[in-house]
Amino acid sequence: MKKTGRVNSAVRRWMMTVLFLTMIVGLVSACGNEGNNGKNGDSGNGDKGDGSKLTITATTGMIADTVANIGGVHVEVEGLMGPGIDPHLYKASQGDVKKLDEADLIFYNGLHLEGKMGEIFERLEGKKPVVAVASKIQEDNLMNDPQGQGEAIHDPHIWFDVKLWMSAAEVIRDTLVEADPDHAEDYKKQAEQYLAEMEKLDAYAKEQIATIPEKSRVLVTAHDAFGYFGNAYGMTVRGLQGMNTMSEFGSKDVAELRDFLVENKIKAVFIESSVSTDSIESVIEGASKLGHKVVVGGELFSDAMGEAGTTEGTYLGMVKHNIDTIVNALK
Repeated sequence: MKKTGRVNSAVRRWMMTVLFLTMIVGLVSACGNEGNNGKNGDSGNGDKGDGSKLTITATTGMIADTVANIGGVHVEVEGLMGPGIDPHLYKASQGDVKKLDEADLIFYNGLHLEGKMGEIFERLEGKKPVVAVASKIQEDNLMNDPQGQGEAIHDPHIWFDVKLWMSAAEVIRDTLVEADPDHAEDYKKQAEQYLAEMEKLDAYAKEQIATIPEKSRVLVTAHDAFGYFGNAYGMTVRGLQGMNTMSEFGSKDVAELRDFLVENKIKAVFIESSVSTDSIESVIEGASKLGHKVVVGGELFSDAMGEAGTTEGTYLGMVKHNIDTIVNALK
């Protein structure tokens, strides 16, 4: 009996050892599987293959919105210049510089729109793609700044000719395809859809502007941001300031624009969301003193879009708002 008891005791110890080793192996296996799931599991929509999206910083809202439409779920986009911000005068903050440093890609307008940020772009060009969306527009399609004083300075407001902005969208598409070839087909498909929407907007602009009596197709604003719009859709455009809001204007400029309004019987002028109304109000007051009444036809979005979450907070919605505002005031 004593011998049997010793045997049973040994068997129990052996069984406990096997059970313990089995538990250890199970735990190690579970940890290994968890680690593999973290590396090889579904990384979700919009990744670069390593579980992250392309991080993109854009200067203006128009660029940021276009990138977001073409990039879709594969990109995370942040625009530096929000509603009401004038890019001509914009100076990057330390926070902006940090966002630019940390971005995978940077998109900016070019044509000296972001004049005060040029040195930052030059510093970053050797580290990552820093792309001017205006870079593929042919020279013949660019307007010159009459205040360039002999230097070839082009009008940067290309987004107001929808056809030209389609070229900018193609630059964005091609850059995304090159940076993230795994999702190239998605970028191409989304760009095709967005370009189709832009084609519709371009046709809408031509159709609506044509409803304004020809003699009334005169667009007067605080600064000359709508030259491309005028060329594309058949309007005469006058601005108190030049293409760049950094350009100065004086009493002579106010008097000349006032006289233009009176002589041509222009009844409406437009203010801009990113430009002070003081300058254009002085023109209206001057015309009134000469017995000619001029009203504000509405607010246009020129160098910045509307608030996020609104129709005007998108490129397509912003341009449509401008078209409808102009037509309603001048028709």
